[in-house]
Amino acid sequence: MHPRRPTVVYVHGIGNKVRPELLKSQWDQALFGRDMAGASRMAYWAALRYEKPLPDFRPDPLDGGPVAHAESAGAAAETMTEMKESGRAAESGLFADPEEFVALTVSESWRECGAVGLEGRGGEDRAGPDGERAAVEGALVDWLRDMTYLAETLGSAETGGDAEEEDDGALPLELLPLPRPVRTAVFRELARHTFRDVHAYFFGGAGPAIRGVVAKALDGLDGGPLVVVGHSLGSVVAYEVLRERGQEVELLVTVGSPLAITEVQDQLARPPAVPEGVLAWRNASDLRDLVALDHTLRPEFGPPERITDLLVTNDSGNHHGIGPYLSQPPVREPVQRIFDHLA
Repeated sequence: MHPRRPTVVYVHGIGNKVRPELLKSQWDQALFGRDMAGASRMAYWAALRYEKPLPDFRPDPLDGGPVAHAESAGAAAETMTEMKESGRAAESGLFADPEEFVALTVSESWRECGAVGLEGRGGEDRAGPDGERAAVEGALVDWLRDMTYLAETLGSAETGGDAEEEDDGALPLELLPLPRPVRTAVFRELARHTFRDVHAYFFGGAGPAIRGVVAKALDGLDGGPLVVVGHSLGSVVAYEVLRERGQEVELLVTVGSPLAITEVQDQLARPPAVPEGVLAWRNASDLRDLVALDHTLRPEFGPPERITDLLVTNDSGNHHGIGPYLSQPPVREPVQRIFDHLA
């Protein structure tokens, strides 16, 4: 039995979040079914990107919740009308042609980052704004385009029972009770926020500060077994920090992670590999999660015997929500065993 208690450090994903104490409690409940008090920490970096947190107990819109769980067809239609008429929907291209949506999202991301440089990740051939933009458009934009067209596919396949849209050939996927344009917009909103935050992390100068938040959460531990859980972009940040530090980690868990995407791997500060101190790595994703378009870290991240790639079911509105990931037995049980056995 280990003489010191285990600790779990959470690294949240894209978009704004509720206040850190509440967010930590939500993750605790999903993973352990109880509040873990000082045995868990939240590396909360949302404050670096957003002026104030989401209101308490407001469903995270990037879980697909507020739109995806409309209670009736009438409410869904009203939601669609409001979304279409809103300035945000028009500016973001949520209902635009796919290529127009991609172009608007890329333009929006560049406006956010302004003239901030590539954080030293690009070579001399990428120097200057034109070179930087070409580098992005040759890499991450391909990923954005793939996410966008998968959003179209999911929006069409998850039929929601609309009489005028019923299709006997539709895929047997979890249904969202919404008209097709709104279902597609749910997935597009996820793609849009994912690209914006990933772009800001790699190309907008936000990376060092975000990694600093994670590094601080990993400091000052008592030497007991350490579990690190990263979701979405948080998995990329956790990975890069651990790759740099070489800190011993009993178990690294990544869920809904884009780390298997070639365009993301191309932007990492170091070549893909299991961080030196990580003893075991479990990577879980849902086949319908458009952020995790590639679901296997092996063999790119070696040694492969330390990694277990898992396919799980995430029935949140956009199949990317953190709660359903953490509650899956293949995700939560290995973490709980460490706490039960070593605490």
